[in-house]
Amino acid sequence: MRLTTLLTPDGPRVGVLDGTMEDGTIRLLDTGTTLLDVIRGGTEALTEAARQARTGCDAVPVGQATFGPLLEPPTVRDFSTFEQHGIDMAGKVPAEWYDQPLFYFSNPAAITGPYAEVPVPPLATQYDYELEVAAVVGRAGSNLTPDQALDHIIGYTIMNDWSARDIQQPELRSVMGPSKSKDAAITLGPWLVTADELTDFLKDGQPALSAQVTLSGKRMAGGTTADMSWTFAELVAYAARGTVVRPGDVLASGTFPSGCLTPFNRLNPTDGPGWLKPGDVVRIEVEQLGHTENRLVPGPEPIVVPKGRKRLAVDG
Repeated sequence: MRLTTLLTPDGPRVGVLDGTMEDGTIRLLDTGTTLLDVIRGGTEALTEAARQARTGCDAVPVGQATFGPLLEPPTVRDFSTFEQHGIDMAGKVPAEWYDQPLFYFSNPAAITGPYAEVPVPPLATQYDYELEVAAVVGRAGSNLTPDQALDHIIGYTIMNDWSARDIQQPELRSVMGPSKSKDAAITLGPWLVTADELTDFLKDGQPALSAQVTLSGKRMAGGTTADMSWTFAELVAYAARGTVVRPGDVLASGTFPSGCLTPFNRLNPTDGPGWLKPGDVVRIEVEQLGHTENRLVPGPEPIVVPKGRKRLAVDG
């Protein structure tokens, strides 16, 4: 099943795809139901969604649909699972990187629609995209083995983790890690593709999906989820260690090799593609998951926040 959220005159409505992602029809569920409601409802809710999709009369052709933010996840964890991305960003992958899958928490309130305009954040001069795929948790769990965790994944979606590199650089020098640099926008969607749809694309129990990103029509990079150093099930198991993962939690793969502008600009500071600017269009395509396409627009003027005040006397 491929589920989505559309913006309609009746407000956001969950839809189920009937046919292909290119020219199929989206069957709408009853008003008032969110995709997070469906996820939380488990198998019973998915069965009801399928029933409504078969019998309901509200339908929108894919080409006429207005896609909204896919869901409001309780949490968003963004991992780093591609070795090459570590090399792209830092020049090498330290031995400690392989010990456990590292992640940071991103902003669940920053979800944008798959085809929405994305404002450049205030003060950002080095704005970047990130080609990623994410798993979505379908039911709560704690202290799961990877085999158990696999059964807790309801499906997969595309993710673009928009990043302000100039804001990120000083953040990475602190003990807090990335924060405001990742705060403005996260693109998810357009579909939540349930895990059973991908059984023919599994490799060693992991969805092996090819992906690519284009910038204003120029192909920039591509890769496959088969090259992740941890499977999505292992990411869920790690996230659930000593705590709880909940329905709707999003766990992202991290950036594919060369799946952002940073390595291009680092290697070619003069002749590289530069950073994102208003008018640029970023399109991400992932096998079986569809595509997102976002145009950059000017962002708001920054609100000035003062620098920290020194409260302690410093000798020397």
